[in-house]
Amino acid sequence: MELAIVFLTLVFLFSLFSKRAKSSIISGPLAFTAVGLLVSFAWPAVSAWEIDTPVIMVLAELTLAVVLFSDATHTSLKEVTRESLLPLRLLGVGMPLTVVVGALVAMLLLTDIPVWEAAILAVILAPTDASLGAAVVESRLVPLRIREALEVEAGLNDGLSVPLLMLFIALTGVELYGSGQAWLLFAGQQIGGGILVGLALGWLGGVLMTWADGHDWMTEPAKHLAMLGLAVLAWGLADHVVGGNGFIATFVAGAALRMRYDDSHRHMARFDESWGDLAIYFVFFVFGASVAPRLQEISGLIWLYALLSLTLVRMVPVALSLLGSRLQPASALFMGWFGPRGLASVVLGMVYLEQVTDIGSNSQIVLAVIATVLLSVLAHGVSANPGVRLYARSIAGLGPDSPEFE
Repeated sequence: MELAIVFLTLVFLFSLFSKRAKSSIISGPLAFTAVGLLVSFAWPAVSAWEIDTPVIMVLAELTLAVVLFSDATHTSLKEVTRESLLPLRLLGVGMPLTVVVGALVAMLLLTDIPVWEAAILAVILAPTDASLGAAVVESRLVPLRIREALEVEAGLNDGLSVPLLMLFIALTGVELYGSGQAWLLFAGQQIGGGILVGLALGWLGGVLMTWADGHDWMTEPAKHLAMLGLAVLAWGLADHVVGGNGFIATFVAGAALRMRYDDSHRHMARFDESWGDLAIYFVFFVFGASVAPRLQEISGLIWLYALLSLTLVRMVPVALSLLGSRLQPASALFMGWFGPRGLASVVLGMVYLEQVTDIGSNSQIVLAVIATVLLSVLAHGVSANPGVRLYARSIAGLGPDSPEFE
């Protein structure tokens, strides 16, 4: 109960200064993570007891599930395949390269980490987090084309990471214990079951909501509630009934709903503006409080990996994906740096721990995720507004016909 009181008090206090915080170096994730760390150091017994409960895990998973659903409803195929093709470059070239480079760097730096566990670490840290870079995707100083590319990338790469994570966990089981058929069947059930549940619920939900909306049977609040219920239903049905992956199901359900119900993105935006932020802040607060006792276990090599994950591992693949786009080097550097790791990496790390109970977890993966997210929360939170202003000055001389403004 003590943690809940601290969290809700911080929610109230941060809300009082939320407008000022948007133009400062103190982001919401940074503030809530920092207070979580302080609470853990001040009351270690209380925080350890309250965090180590199944309820916390379920709330964190539900938060990511709803975020994935929301991201999918906000992103249409037209945005991804529009003439600029920047999101497609980042997702189709930049993301796979990020996973490959991240795995290679992990095998070079970390002690005796097998190839598939290195791939697990890389894919957990591949998704970017729009909530950590809110100042970037919302600033009018950044060209619309660049903002849209980063926002679409952040909206889709977390959903694309989940099936890869399930596949790499299965391949790790094959490598360690054999029984390849059983482990690959597990991956197929997780991925296939999630896709089927998501498609069925999202498509049917879209058809029914379009029909009800067309007859003017739904109030505005009911539309928000229906979509939220559909997201949680997809997660629960896939995860606890079908045996598929709930995150894949919610992501696919959101995409299918968007195809059948045109106004889905507008109604989910209402949730994102209030309850969505509250849930995200809760995850960062719990993350800060739960990782504090493990900070002393993080070695210099793991911190180095975290630093490389945010720089070399992210920025080189992004630069390669943008070859031929005619963007300025400053734009490639800006887009490469603002790929923060946050909510998706935290929850995917928790999913990894949950899924590998039979084969055992690798502590290096856990510690590297902790170090990378902590470093990202600090570095990207502090650099967002100054980075936007510096980037704006660097492209101030470009004409309206330059690729940044097409």
